[in-house]
Amino acid sequence: MNFFVFLLFLFSPLLPSTLSLNQEGLYLQHVKLGLSDPDSALSSWDNSRDDTPCSWFGVTCDPRSHSVTSLDLSDANIGGPFPSLLCRFQNLTSLTFYNNSINSTLPEDISMCQNLEHLDLSQNLLTGTLPHTLADLPNLKYLDLTGNNFSGDIPESFGRFQKLEVISLVYNLLDGTIPPFLGNISSLKMLNLSYNPFLPGRIPAELGNLTNLEILWLTECNLVGEIPDSLGRLSKLVDFDLALNNLVGTIPSSLTELTNIVQIELYNNSLTGVLPTGWSKLTKLRLLDASMNDLTGPIPDELTQLPLESLNLYENRFEGNLPASIANSPALYELRIFRNRLTGSLPKDLGRNSPLKWLDVSSNQFTGGIPESLCEKGELEELLMIYNSFTGQIPESLGHCRSLTRVRLGYNRLTGEVPPLFWGLPHVYLLDLTDNYLSGGISKTIAGAANLSLLIISKNNFSGTLPEEIGFLKNLAMLSGNENKFSGSLPESLTNLGELGSLDLHSNYLSGELPSSVSSWKKLNELNLADNGFYGKIPDDIGNLSVLNYLDLSNNLLSGKIPSGLQNLKLNQVNVSNNRLSGELPPLFAKDMYRTSFLGNPGLCGDLEGLCDGRTEEKNRGYVWLLRSIFVLAGVVFVFGLVWFYMKYRKFKNARAIDKSKWTLMSFHKLGFSEYEILDGLDEDNVIGTGSSGKVYKVVLSNGEAVAVKKLWGGVSKECDTGCVDVEKGQVQVQVQDDGFQAEVETLGKIRHKNIVKLWCCCTTRDCKLLVYEYMPNGSLGDLLHSSKGGLLDWPTRYKIIVDAAEGLSYLHHDCVPPIVHRDVKSNNILLDGDFGARVADFGVAKVVDSSGKPKSMSVIAGSCGYIAPEYAYTLRVNEKSDIYSFGVVILELVTGRRPVDPEFGEKDLVKWVCTTLDQKGVDHVLDPKLDLCFKEEICKVLNIGLLCTSPLPINRPAMRRVVKLLQEVGAENQPKTGKKDGKLSPYYYEDASDQGSVA
Repeated sequence: MNFFVFLLFLFSPLLPSTLSLNQEGLYLQHVKLGLSDPDSALSSWDNSRDDTPCSWFGVTCDPRSHSVTSLDLSDANIGGPFPSLLCRFQNLTSLTFYNNSINSTLPEDISMCQNLEHLDLSQNLLTGTLPHTLADLPNLKYLDLTGNNFSGDIPESFGRFQKLEVISLVYNLLDGTIPPFLGNISSLKMLNLSYNPFLPGRIPAELGNLTNLEILWLTECNLVGEIPDSLGRLSKLVDFDLALNNLVGTIPSSLTELTNIVQIELYNNSLTGVLPTGWSKLTKLRLLDASMNDLTGPIPDELTQLPLESLNLYENRFEGNLPASIANSPALYELRIFRNRLTGSLPKDLGRNSPLKWLDVSSNQFTGGIPESLCEKGELEELLMIYNSFTGQIPESLGHCRSLTRVRLGYNRLTGEVPPLFWGLPHVYLLDLTDNYLSGGISKTIAGAANLSLLIISKNNFSGTLPEEIGFLKNLAMLSGNENKFSGSLPESLTNLGELGSLDLHSNYLSGELPSSVSSWKKLNELNLADNGFYGKIPDDIGNLSVLNYLDLSNNLLSGKIPSGLQNLKLNQVNVSNNRLSGELPPLFAKDMYRTSFLGNPGLCGDLEGLCDGRTEEKNRGYVWLLRSIFVLAGVVFVFGLVWFYMKYRKFKNARAIDKSKWTLMSFHKLGFSEYEILDGLDEDNVIGTGSSGKVYKVVLSNGEAVAVKKLWGGVSKECDTGCVDVEKGQVQVQVQDDGFQAEVETLGKIRHKNIVKLWCCCTTRDCKLLVYEYMPNGSLGDLLHSSKGGLLDWPTRYKIIVDAAEGLSYLHHDCVPPIVHRDVKSNNILLDGDFGARVADFGVAKVVDSSGKPKSMSVIAGSCGYIAPEYAYTLRVNEKSDIYSFGVVILELVTGRRPVDPEFGEKDLVKWVCTTLDQKGVDHVLDPKLDLCFKEEICKVLNIGLLCTSPLPINRPAMRRVVKLLQEVGAENQPKTGKKDGKLSPYYYEDASDQGSVA
């Protein structure tokens, strides 16, 4: 300290303006010199007119002595090592660096902060082991080191804390075991060690000595063995969480002695036996979650006497009836008991006395009717009752339940007509009545269901015509009404459904002609109208449905020719058999794989066995004469064509020579070629890709090197003036060429990084724009990963690619001034060089982050389906966290080998599919089968990073700089750690827990 004061005195002539600042202010200015501050959050620390730092950002002083007592720099985006100089502040009691980039290790000399009571270093980049000297802070009461990269054991010295009340080490890399000596910290009120990769270990019985403990969170700590009886001595415990572990045995009866308990979470373990008796003593219990275990027996009637708000017992083996007294629970708003063996009927007063919001009783053996009182309080949002044996009618009262958003009553024995008001509930987005005995028609009141996206009413006895009002449902993405008794023609209003992705009405009594204009169904993926009575022609517009891959019009009365436009589609399945079609079969379908797709059409001819059976030999002889005539005519056309081609070629060469003089070249690097070499290579034979903004050519230069040239489309169609959807590429973005070109040039023109694609130059004329990049021989990651060449990408190669891409994005977010948000991170925009080194590409929709650091509002969404962060899609506000979500999806692609959206996922995208599959089946069902399982431990760690990046809440996603660090640490670890149970990840992946047991 004396040396530092001497230096300040020595240089005091150079700092005349700071002579009046007290010693603590000088200390803070010295601290600032050791920190990076890209957002100038500490700019007030340079104020030369102050004599104390008490008015500076984050500083709080004692009002009398003016000495610093608290320093709070939360969310300041500062970085650098922990400033030990702060420990010289004699009266500093609180120090907070929450959510910054404090890195390196936590120094041992932190023990010099003798008066410190509150230390919060959560959500930073600290590494190494926990300093044993932390226990030498005699006054420390609050210690939060959540969300760092600490590793190793918890130091034995931690058992000596004298006054510590809160310790949180969540989301670190601690890999020892939970030590018994933590039971010596008698002052503890909160102990949170969740989400660390501990070695398999038991819960120390000594934790029962923490008689002042109020919160105990040991979620996903790789715990094994039984829950110790000693925990029943924690009489002040309020919140108790042992979820996502490998615990076995029964739930100890001693837990019913926790008379102050409010919340108990034991889900996703391997607990067995029956629930213990004595629950009536827990008069403050609000939440009990023991789901996803192997519990048996009846649900205790005692539970229904408690003021429960949430009861989750799904995916066990409970048997018997649901206690009738549960209907008397006055505060119950969540009841999830799906996937058990419960029988009997639901209590008739269920919901009458409680504000039920979420009810899921799916996959049981319930019988009887649906209680009339479920929505008595008007708050019911989710009603999930599939896979039971419920009978009777849908209660009229549910037609007045306007709070409902999700209804699944499928796979029961319901009868009668659906109440008219039930069809038109305004907030329901999913209505599933599949496989019942319901009758009557669809009421015109369905026009009021403005939020309806999925209407699934197949396998019932519905009849009558489909009302025109269905065409008013602008959000409808799926209409599944197959195997009913609908009649009449399709309403013309169906063509108004621009979001429709699946239309399945097969096996009904429908008739009439198909709608002539279906071009508005741009998102239609499946069209199944088989086994009806439709007649007339197949609409020509059907060839414009670019994402259609399933078409079944078989067993109707359709006539005329097969539209040639069908050849433009990428159909996985097509079936128009058993109609009255005629004419020639389009050449593309003249393959044996399609033979059964066209049988049963007597007038349809083509080069397939079973077609043209009605033709006579006389007609066959006519073909000989016809062929001769064609050969003569072809010869004449050929000669004429040669002459015409020669004339056009001369004109083209002359025009091209003139055009070259009009090009303007703007270079960003030293070039070894001219624009004329580029223009000469723009031949259709050199096209290597076509995207939403233009064509990409491979141009080989005179020196033998190759470049990639993107030729932007010449104009913007009227449909894209305000934004349009490139369905084939899964792209949802504004396609305004000038803005995209300007963004690409301004962004890539100034970036120099090994993992960002290099933009050599741009060439422009009034009508055309070219961007010249370095050529990537291995193409895009997406094309390689999802093609037949996916086997080339072994795990070490995939790991190298993801680290390279992460470093490129980290450069954009943290090293560019101002930072840049890519906005379209996806596997197709990660290009690979000859050594599979990765480059981030395509900056046509990139945006500079506002200097305030706040999310920037966009007028429309830019990005690609399956990659768009939830908050971006809903709020149109974009920042770096949006890119991090998209990057997390790319990680999941690499680990699973699956696309971000896939028909196999149903209602889900890749993120939700991964989380659901992990919970239900384990990690082995998620990993790409092409990967060598010798890397399984490393792959699982990268998978965890991907799930962390795709957290629904932006605040839970790590910064890109931390993502790079986490990935690098995975690669640096040589010894695989064992004992982690497959498929047990963070709890926020249970946000849609009902689907885990209820998805049909």
